Amino acid sequence: MIEIPWQNVAADTLNLLLEEIVTRDGTDYGVVEKTVAQRLEEARTSLQKGRAMLVWDETTESASLVERRALSRLSD
Repeated sequence: MIEIPWQNVAADTLNLLLEEIVTRDGTDYGVVEKTVAQRLEEARTSLQKGRAMLVWDETTESASLVERRALSRLSD
């Protein structure tokens, strides 16, 4: 996986990318259903606060939002 520096991505492009990620089939947000707008805001907040990072997976040729805690556990 390659980290994408989200701060360098144009705002419109970042919005479209995050929307694709949060509406992707198989994405589970728990017991309570959230609107796309709520999921987008949570994704942006996670990026801004450094809790998540935007990554490119060369194998699947897709971008994802990954929690830093989960990523550090995988690399241990």
